[in-house]
Amino acid sequence: MPSLTYWLAYLAFGGVAGIIAGLLGVGGGIVVVPALVWFFTAQGFPAETIMQMALGTSLAAIAFTSISSCRAHHCRGAVLWPVVKRITPGILIGTFAGTCLAARLSTGFLKGFFVCFLYYVSVQMLLNIRPKPTRQIPGGPGMSAMGFAIGAVSSLVGIGGGTMSVPFLVWCNVPIHMAVGTSAAIGFPIAVAGSVGYIVNGLGAANLPPLSFGYVSLPALVGVAAVSILTAPYGARLAHKLPVAALKRFFAVFLLAMATRMLWSLF
Repeated sequence: MPSLTYWLAYLAFGGVAGIIAGLLGVGGGIVVVPALVWFFTAQGFPAETIMQMALGTSLAAIAFTSISSCRAHHCRGAVLWPVVKRITPGILIGTFAGTCLAARLSTGFLKGFFVCFLYYVSVQMLLNIRPKPTRQIPGGPGMSAMGFAIGAVSSLVGIGGGTMSVPFLVWCNVPIHMAVGTSAAIGFPIAVAGSVGYIVNGLGAANLPPLSFGYVSLPALVGVAAVSILTAPYGARLAHKLPVAALKRFFAVFLLAMATRMLWSLF
């Protein structure tokens, strides 16, 4: 059982993750995964399972928080449900396949992959890079292939996929507010398939820490999800009052520092 200090830490980072998700439109997993890696390491979790535990727990938390986010966007008419329906089969298969791969990869490799992804996200935010709308949404096979790719990468970095699905939808001439809302809905099947995958692949793993359900830490899940569900709506409200563009640049610099620290830890 984690000490009171770690319970409070889980709650605090859950709150931060929810606000960031609502305010900046990025998945809370970007913050939660590095924090969980640090917390799990400090608690003495087996080194060979730390990254898988962080990814699985992050996706399990997103499964809860994405519901409120999706509902909020749906109430504003900002979710293209036909697009969600067409991309979901590929999402489910790709995400589950990614968890099966992650269960067989080393913590060092997964950390390196996550570091590269952090650099990608931070540069994208810092430079405000957005693809130009140049084409229409592809048909069934194209959507399935794109869903598979988004799901697979999301499962390897423990996020809801918004950093990939939003640019893809904008590239397909979807207005940005509709792209964000639709991406929020896409995050739910990613989180569910990822959670199931990390649970199934972790059930037979050796040296799992106490109170684990596969590669999901139940105390961390409860702490992060319980608060992030409450703080995400506040982040969305703040987005209409604060200079989001400036905050994104600040957050991008923070991600660069976080990525560099994780990279340093690999050596």
